[in-house]
Amino acid sequence: MRTMYCGHVNTSHIDQEIYLCGWAHRRRDHGGVIFIDLRDREGLAQVVIDPDTPEAFKIAETVRSEFVLRVKCTVRRRPDGTVNKNIPTGEVEMLVSEIEILNPSLTPPFVIDDDSISENIRLENRFMDLRRDEMQNNLKVRYQITKSVRKSLDADHFLEIETPILTRSTPEGARDYLVPSRIHHGEFFALPQSPQLFKQLLMISGFDRYFQIAKCFRDEDLRADRQPEFTQIDIEASFVEEEDIKNIASKLTQTVFKDVLNVDLPAKFQEITYKDAMLKYGSDKPDLRVSLELVELTSDMKDVDFKVFSNPANSDNGRVAALRIPSGSDMSRSEIDQYTEFVKIYGAKGLAYIKVNDITKLNEEGLQSPIVKNIHEKALKAIMEKTGAQNGDLIFFGADKTKIVNEALGALRQKVGHDRKILNDQAWSILWVVDFPMFEFNEDEKRWDALHHPFTSPKDGHEEFLENDPGQCLSKAYDLVINGWEVGGGSIRIHDQKIQSKVFNALNIKQDEAQEKFGFLLDALKYGAPPHGGLAFGLDRITTLLVGSESIRDVIAFPKTQRAQCLLTSAPNQVDEKQLRELHIRVRNQNPN
Repeated sequence: MRTMYCGHVNTSHIDQEIYLCGWAHRRRDHGGVIFIDLRDREGLAQVVIDPDTPEAFKIAETVRSEFVLRVKCTVRRRPDGTVNKNIPTGEVEMLVSEIEILNPSLTPPFVIDDDSISENIRLENRFMDLRRDEMQNNLKVRYQITKSVRKSLDADHFLEIETPILTRSTPEGARDYLVPSRIHHGEFFALPQSPQLFKQLLMISGFDRYFQIAKCFRDEDLRADRQPEFTQIDIEASFVEEEDIKNIASKLTQTVFKDVLNVDLPAKFQEITYKDAMLKYGSDKPDLRVSLELVELTSDMKDVDFKVFSNPANSDNGRVAALRIPSGSDMSRSEIDQYTEFVKIYGAKGLAYIKVNDITKLNEEGLQSPIVKNIHEKALKAIMEKTGAQNGDLIFFGADKTKIVNEALGALRQKVGHDRKILNDQAWSILWVVDFPMFEFNEDEKRWDALHHPFTSPKDGHEEFLENDPGQCLSKAYDLVINGWEVGGGSIRIHDQKIQSKVFNALNIKQDEAQEKFGFLLDALKYGAPPHGGLAFGLDRITTLLVGSESIRDVIAFPKTQRAQCLLTSAPNQVDEKQLRELHIRVRNQNPN
């Protein structure tokens, strides 16, 4: 039906007769000559219909936005003064001899190139939204990334192997999506949160280098970088150590950036420990383009009169930290109030601050703040020295449980840094975060939980902590962070049955419970399991970063809303009673009154 894409026509095709197909992007009638911008996935082509072709002209007069057209035309150079340098086809136009309406269109719910439409309207009409240039480009980039990934991993001798979608429910950190079995009454499949157990089984099976671009499902609260169904670039390899996996993942990342953006990344990525990341940046996924760091003040605030500082400073799990904002004293009270409300999202009760007007005067005259009068001179001096404060600076403080301070000041650091452009010249901040704790303490249930998953190996020499002091145990886990987004994470796995048992004991998972939940993997580990480890990249997140978007919904063809709904298909939906009876399921009336 066509000889080329609209967006591929150029001066090399002048005087050629071609066929084009696409959508009428816009139609203009200029003094008896009709111009139609014909659009397909590769771009726009301007076609011209003049009265010398009366049959084509008559049809063109009826064309409206989003009509599907096929045109027979001759390529010619645009007249002087009409060249459009903003599009690849802007030097040529197509003189139409024949035009055919393949399908008319109702008036679209929105103008295709209108960027101001609300997200809900876009998602309700996703098939129209996907026609926009931005969305077309986003999905092309997504494909380019997957093509580059396959090329890179194939060169490293990886095999692409699929794993099941219908599997058993296992605890992996979030709620499972459950699928009732029609044949086995009262029993359920679960959709995989990740292919974790199966890829370990593949290592035991002798497929020493596996990857999969895998669909994963998690029934958890959503946000801009989460979806109930998402895609992982899942990688696992045998006979490897931490550095081997990081080198494979670094090479893969470098290849993708070069292939997709023509960007050369550093030969070796920066690396910091989890402990340092939390101490300096309050986050295990810091954006190092922001030139701000947290400053530890806990020991300096133990004896101040200001109880907001001294109470957490004297608590076993408390922290007091500062964040200096260079030249920040010009910040208005309303701006400070906005940042105060922002940190409350992360559990902070407020946001103390000091404006440094004259650093030589460690009192209310030189330091503008309602808290200065309750902090003695020695502590004020420590604040000024440790933060490196200068006249004209602003210092924010966090004082609470360590977790709250880290999350609140960590998020504030990134927000203020971007708001006030306190950034270095890095376009891409890429780093490995390593030496994660094996466990985190669950205050509600008074037990240890696996920080990653229960198959993560402890660091060499830390096995002894599993029985005596789990909080001191570090793991062979690693995360890849780009511009403040965790885009990949993984670990070296446990291949020794004895160590696996110790980890289960630390997690208070009894032998019977472990066998019930993970028996098929535990049994397989007894049959010559090789040392192995891996990593999973978030394809949606990487694509979002590379296209410069802020939400992964913009790089998924048919995403869900933050309420886990598909507005296009109105899913989830109720099903008829017959289907429920076949599954032996009854829906309880939630509001019997």
